[in-house]
Amino acid sequence: MMIPRVLLAEDEKSLRDGIKLNLELEGYEVEEAINGNEALQKFENQRFNLVILDVMMPEVNGFEVCEKIRLSDNETPILFLTAKDTGKDKVTGLKLGADDYLTKPFNLEELLLRTKVLVKHSFKGTTEESNLSSFEFGANRVNFSTFSASNASGEEIHLTKKETALLKLLIDRKNQVVSRQQILQYVWGYDVFPSTRTIDNFILSFRKYFEEDAKNPQFFQSIRGVGYKFSI
Repeated sequence: MMIPRVLLAEDEKSLRDGIKLNLELEGYEVEEAINGNEALQKFENQRFNLVILDVMMPEVNGFEVCEKIRLSDNETPILFLTAKDTGKDKVTGLKLGADDYLTKPFNLEELLLRTKVLVKHSFKGTTEESNLSSFEFGANRVNFSTFSASNASGEEIHLTKKETALLKLLIDRKNQVVSRQQILQYVWGYDVFPSTRTIDNFILSFRKYFEEDAKNPQFFQSIRGVGYKFSI
């Protein structure tokens, strides 16, 4: 199972060290940032299940970081930490796209609980959450547990781990467009970035395996400029 990753952006070292230690004890992988610019750089180059942002950071504050993240990513949960206990700041953060808000000083157990809820939300509808072990569509059958499948011709297909993960993600979200961002995050992991052509090649393989006419696909569709969809 994928280890959940958290980006922790907090300029106060003692607080940052304490939060990081406790998150790691709970099984999270934590990436630190000491200012807003570093947080944005790390978010751009890696994948996370949760971003924890201190509002009052040097260079770029937490509100600005949140706003920039939401320009390209509406999926990754964001939790604000702030010393300001005012309704106005809370409303500002939520309007910018934050999912939760915690005022300093806070109870560590509450932070860990909220982290758990938000990280779970980040896996919603993905292969990490789904208990689906097999699926049939048309004359095709896929067994996700054994990484195998069969098609209308009776051909036995041996799927790679990545093929299985992508296929499961698309099926879990059948009839919905799945963005490239989501595929990168949930299938390829966090530190490897395949090109669009690589993902296209996986879709082409699925059409070859499972479509009656690969040039006129019924199940696996590419949505130009957005992502991919499994239709049934």
